[in-house]
Amino acid sequence: MNPEQTDQLSGTRLAPYIQLATYLIGKSREGGGNMFRHQLDTMSILIDYKYIDSILLKASLVHDVLEDIPDFNHNIMLGIDYESYAVYDLVLEVTRRHNETKPEFLTRIKESGSQSAKILKVADRISNMISLGFVNNMEFVERYINETEKYLLSLAEEVDQNMYTELKDLVTSRRKYLNDYKNLERFIINYTTEV
Repeated sequence: MNPEQTDQLSGTRLAPYIQLATYLIGKSREGGGNMFRHQLDTMSILIDYKYIDSILLKASLVHDVLEDIPDFNHNIMLGIDYESYAVYDLVLEVTRRHNETKPEFLTRIKESGSQSAKILKVADRISNMISLGFVNNMEFVERYINETEKYLLSLAEEVDQNMYTELKDLVTSRRKYLNDYKNLERFIINYTTEV
């Protein structure tokens, strides 16, 4: 990170958004951990790729609040600072609507999402794919890998070549994890049948 980027990042007031993200503590994830940590992971991925736009970083910290806390009072988010309305708009953009299927949601972001929404969604998916290595529900893992290949790889390629490379590598490694698990499962079934 160059000195100008460091100065810009140091001037970004993230603490109120981190505090807001604590509403997600206790909300479990399929990959283990909780949704609060996932928000921080998503932000760290953005910083790792040198995305330091304050609205993007703030939104990354609370990107699942509206979706995962149904009775959340959005006025709390809107009252944080002068960028709150822009942060809220970005969070809304990456929030799955009640009547949307997952494919419709991902297609909406790809076809009509802002550049910031696309970048945030790719960082979010990188975080989710990393945690797949801890998931034991192989149907979920397979569905998630397939969904990533179908909807997110092309989106990642559009927004950031380096993020695309990481996401593609994650798909490959998680596919190997899935295949190794299935092979082990078949071995155990065959072994127990023979014994």
